[in-house]
Amino acid sequence: MAEEEPVIAPDQLREGHPRLWRGLAVVSAISLLLMVVGNHQGHVEDLFLIGGALTILALIVWDGVQRRYGVKR
Repeated sequence: MAEEEPVIAPDQLREGHPRLWRGLAVVSAISLLLMVVGNHQGHVEDLFLIGGALTILALIVWDGVQRRYGVKR
């Protein structure tokens, strides 16, 4: 290894666009919430749609907290 060669951490070699994936997750959560408005009679599916949207949003917040404190995946 030459002295001029930069030292690269393994997590810097990962490909991907985390902002894109977080944006798509927000769009998915919003689309789940929009599906609540519809022509269905029971409300059990509403609970699953709202629960799914809240789960996605909780994972986005959890990822943001981990990234703020330096835990990057």
